[in-house]
This record gives sequence, C-alpha cells and structure tokens, in this order.
Amino acid sequence: MFTRHSRPRTLALCALPVLALFGVAAFAPLPFTLAQPGTTANVLGDDHGTPVISIEGTPTRPTEGQLRMTTIVATGPEADVGVGDVIDSWFRTDRAVMPRDSVYPSGGSEKEIEKHNLDDMVQSQDSAVDAALNYLGKKPGSVDVTLHLADVGGPSAGLFFALGIVDKLDGDGSGGDLTGGRNIAGTGTIEADGDVGAVGGVSLKTQAARRDGATVFLVPKAECKEAKSELPKGLRLIPVTTLKGAVDSLRALDHGGKIPSC
Repeated sequence: MFTRHSRPRTLALCALPVLALFGVAAFAPLPFTLAQPGTTANVLGDDHGTPVISIEGTPTRPTEGQLRMTTIVATGPEADVGVGDVIDSWFRTDRAVMPRDSVYPSGGSEKEIEKHNLDDMVQSQDSAVDAALNYLGKKPGSVDVTLHLADVGGPSAGLFFALGIVDKLDGDGSGGDLTGGRNIAGTGTIEADGDVGAVGGVSLKTQAARRDGATVFLVPKAECKEAKSELPKGLRLIPVTTLKGAVDSLRALDHGGKIPSC
C-alpha cells in the first residue's frame, strides 16, 4: 500500500542518509596533516652549544646579524585528523591543513619517515656546501665544512646553510656582513649548481620568522603568492631562484641597490 507523506516528512526522511554520512565523517580519520609555525634556527650561531657551521682549511670571519632557517611542525603520519580538526584549522591563520602525502611523501612508518627526512637533510647539507664553495670558487678538497643542526629533517634549510657558509667565508664581498646586521629568515632547497627550489608551508614559516624577530624573508620565487597570503606585518619578502640571486639581493639591501619583490 502506498502512503503519501507530507513534504516536510519526505524531506526529513531523505535527509537521514546524508546526516548519517556527516556523522560518520565527523569521527573518521582523514588523509590530512595539520601544521603550524615551528622553530627557527640561526645558522650563523650555535645549536645546543655546537656551531651550526664549522669550517676548517681556510680563514673565516666573525659575523653579525642572523640567518634564520625556518620550520613547520606537523602532526605525525599516523595521527588521526578528523573533520572537526580540519574545520577549526580553516578558520585560523596559524594553522594549515595539508594533504598527508605532501608532508610525508615517502609513506611508511614513523621511524621510516624520520629516517627519510634525516637523509634529505644530509643530502641538503652536502648540496649546500657544494653550492657555496662553487659560488666562491673554492675547491671542496681544501675546505672542510661541517654542518650541525639537531632535531630538524627535510631539505628546506639548504639555501640558508649555503648563505651561512658564504657569510662566514666572504661576507658581502666588501668586508661587511652579508646580513648587514639584520635578522634575515627564509627557506628554500638548494642544488649544487646554486638553484633554489620550492618547499612547503611557506605561509607558516613567515609567521615563525616574524615571531622570532626577522624583518626580511627570502622565499623561493614560485611560492611568492603563498607567502603573501598570510604575510605578517613588518616582514619584507624577497623572491629568489638561485644562491647568487639571494646573495645579490642581500648585498643590494645593505647598499641601496635594486631588490626584487613578490
């Protein structure tokens, strides 16, 4: 027998499966990672009492100012992220929702991912040393560079390791500091030929930089738009594509030259 329901009754019945889906989704883990601004570290300084950059085999120079590499802090690869977490993060500028695969592309267990990130950091350090020495025209065989930075993984500090080496060996090339005494922060991978590559979480890294006193932020040019989206007041963006371009921009910043902008 067919029974006609009133319209409100029909709509209510039709909505039940949809509401059930929302109820399940609210408690089901989603393939996302939640990230926030992390720590920063001055590569011209010390890390737990050990110089971040140690150089032997050639004279070095004392430095003023800071070159701060930046990080993000993300939930672990096995952490459960629900709809409520995602919605909360969408309404906050100090949080970001990122696809889990973009933060942990290697997959695997937490220990395997940690090893992968540390391997990336080691490779990044090697590339930074090569890039800096190539830029300065020095041969790696006669210069020994050791980089030390605990509890940080991934390749995104490469540019700042290279800049730190350049500053310790050559400064701005005219007897002054590459930083001009400023607190300079930024991010970017580095290749041995000096090419700078994009990284993730730039808008969060700018917040970490400003929180820790930086007034200038070097950003891979391809990520200017993201960096500008939540740019903290008082932080100047300078886009870079190569180590040489980054050095040239910092020199221009101190000597009144032309500086690129996002």
